Amino acid sequence: MRPADTTPEDRGEVIDFDEALLDACAAGERADLIAEAELLAGAFAPDRRADELEAMARSLSAGTRNPAVERAHARRLAAALRRLAKTPQV
Repeated sequence: MRPADTTPEDRGEVIDFDEALLDACAAGERADLIAEAELLAGAFAPDRRADELEAMARSLSAGTRNPAVERAHARRLAAALRRLAKTPQV
């Protein structure tokens, strides 16, 4: 079997679902999600600590959110918050 014919599982790769979810978004939508995540972080986690951002993302993923927020959007926004949590603050 050639490497190109193998799946990520065959190669032992771990897929980061949040990153895959964001990468699947159109560039404009991804930029909007990151901007929204930045706004939320500024309001609710001004120190932008990874544990605070992760807690916000868990809350969105678990369904503990404003009922006006669509589930799919909440999941993508949670992924954007997790990306911020992994990104070093400059």
